[in-house]
Amino acid sequence: MGSKTLTRMDLSEAVFREVGLSRNESAQLVESMLDLISDALVRGEQVKISSFGTFSVRDKSARIGRNPKTGEEVPIQPRRVLTFRPSHLMKDRVADGNRK
Repeated sequence: MGSKTLTRMDLSEAVFREVGLSRNESAQLVESMLDLISDALVRGEQVKISSFGTFSVRDKSARIGRNPKTGEEVPIQPRRVLTFRPSHLMKDRVADGNRK
């Protein structure tokens, strides 16, 4: 597996090539989409992208953890975490990529 990272610039360049918007408009479109997704998640809403997956925010309660080096118990504060659940189509597509 390669260690290439898909960036915002890569996304906006793909929109530029595929859709035909200007580079500036493509970058603005990508930024707007990412802002919409982020804002929805901050409000606690689910973001479902068909054939891709679902992003959601989960509340985790406080608990007692343990420092693995010392064995000392440490309180872990309650927090919100972002989760992603891929669609079955995405899971299948990724799995097929492993069979090359």
